[in-house]
Amino acid sequence: MNRLDHLEHLDKQLVDELAQVARETVRDELREQTRRQRRRAMLYAGSGAVALYAGASLALALGLGLATGLPDWAAALITAVILGVVAYVLRGVARPSASRPTPEHEAELAAAHGRTVGGTAPAAPPGGLGLPYPPMPAGPPGTAVPGAVTPDMPDARTPHPDDIDPEQPHHRA
Repeated sequence: MNRLDHLEHLDKQLVDELAQVARETVRDELREQTRRQRRRAMLYAGSGAVALYAGASLALALGLGLATGLPDWAAALITAVILGVVAYVLRGVARPSASRPTPEHEAELAAAHGRTVGGTAPAAPPGGLGLPYPPMPAGPPGTAVPGAVTPDMPDARTPHPDDIDPEQPHHRA
């Protein structure tokens, strides 16, 4: 029995030593990756600052070139309009286009056509038990849900999808 206790101590010591080596290795690897990413981020920031100054000097050159034939205020105004148009075009390029549908755009199209994205819900859960999903109540039991239709309401009507506020918080028990 004494020999087994001695072996358990060696096993624990070996596991502790392996865990320490693994921690040091992971720490060194993360430190190296962080150092590389920090250097890359600094280079991107520097190139962005230089590009900003290059754009400013280009705008100044354009304004001074226009100022040779126009009043100074008109040259500055024309330069500002040109820069505004360039900014508008760049913003349009950065936005997703209608030819490349995004998930939000697909959801809007599906809601407009009265169907769900990805088709209809399956009749049974993917677990393979074959039992259908239970119906989802409109709210917790014993509470009135705004927009819910009850038979005792005099002017009961079914809610329309436009009546639902997507920004309203959803609470599920």
